[in-house]
Amino acid sequence: MHIVDGALSTPVLVGGAVAAAGGIALGLRALPLERIPAAGVLSAAFFVAALIHVPLGPSSIHLMLNGLAGLILGWAAFPALFVGLLLQAVFFGFGGLTVLGVNAVNIALPAVLVGVLFGRLVARSAPLGAAIWGGIAGALSIALTTVMVALSLALSGREFLAAAHLVLVAHLPLMAVEGVLTGFAVLLARKVKPDLFTALREDVA
Repeated sequence: MHIVDGALSTPVLVGGAVAAAGGIALGLRALPLERIPAAGVLSAAFFVAALIHVPLGPSSIHLMLNGLAGLILGWAAFPALFVGLLLQAVFFGFGGLTVLGVNAVNIALPAVLVGVLFGRLVARSAPLGAAIWGGIAGALSIALTTVMVALSLALSGREFLAAAHLVLVAHLPLMAVEGVLTGFAVLLARKVKPDLFTALREDVA
């Protein structure tokens, strides 16, 4: 769900860069050494998932798995997803460098929010219940990201209002797909490595 270079106004770009810098700083403080492998795996999963994307005017549609990253990493999802976005921009030209901050905020902030809302529920529930909460979190993260992308476009000029509306409508099916994928991923993780979620909850308690 990258926004491409040249699509946003300067105030939106500056605001996104400042917000991204703050989120990354908070994320690095919340990333202990023992959580770095998990952050690396989730960053790589995000990077690979976005390789298959469909251009959509000033944006694009693709899998993200940011909800899963938020459930496992919390605030540390910010630097993890930022690295994935940076590599995508450098190696494949997805999004761009000038919009990197805005894209990072649009994708990572919803991840953090669903982590706060559903992280403890996933950690404390039985595997099946955790999968249901994880599915809801995955779908909600896409919904929030879609709204933020549309808002970023709308704030950059009235000429992008139609594109913002298109982004909202086009991502409705992706919400369902991400919800199912995240739910199954949470179910598998709770069965084979349940402490993947409880470790983060203990860190922030």
